[in-house]
Amino acid sequence: MATSGLIKGGLIVLAADGGAVQRTIALQYNPETVTRSIEPQGVGGDGDKGGPGGQPYHFTGPAIESIQLVTTLDATDALERADGDPAVVRAGIAPQLAVLEALVQPSAAELMPTAQRTKGVHEVPLVLFVWGAHRVVPVRVTQLSIVEEAFDRALNPLRARVALGLRVLTTADFSSTRRGSTIFLAYLRGREALARTAPAVTLEALGLQGLP
Repeated sequence: MATSGLIKGGLIVLAADGGAVQRTIALQYNPETVTRSIEPQGVGGDGDKGGPGGQPYHFTGPAIESIQLVTTLDATDALERADGDPAVVRAGIAPQLAVLEALVQPSAAELMPTAQRTKGVHEVPLVLFVWGAHRVVPVRVTQLSIVEEAFDRALNPLRARVALGLRVLTTADFSSTRRGSTIFLAYLRGREALARTAPAVTLEALGLQGLP
């Protein structure tokens, strides 16, 4: 079925084993920019002495990809509507901020001494970053920065700028049977399929008739 209207980016929180969906988070406003940093992982190629010509560079695993984005939360429209969301009227955007904060720390229940004694370390949920149907990738939230800019009379935040830092999780972060691994591989295959559709470029376009 085709989706009508504006598609929003967001996050999906799954159980740690990649099973049940625990929460879906849609960005209220899509950011104008998404910054991606991709650092290859490899050895060799830097003068290592492993043979007559040095050690050739080769990949040792998936590249480390980081994603940064800044988005806005704003309760103004909801407060101006006659049928505005009662939760927004009562607490502004504090509930949405609390949902994001839950991504970067354990719950109060998990920090109780009884829980720590009986269950030990708690595995964090699996988080997926979704930027359209063809870009769904497992991530860890590495940074959350919140600037609250406006408040109601009870000092509930009404507008905020939220900066998210994400690190893409790869097959190096999961066992081969974990769902996070299969989701990353699907993401990587999608990027490879896109690369195959890029227009071909001839040597002449670079001002060359042939290689030296």
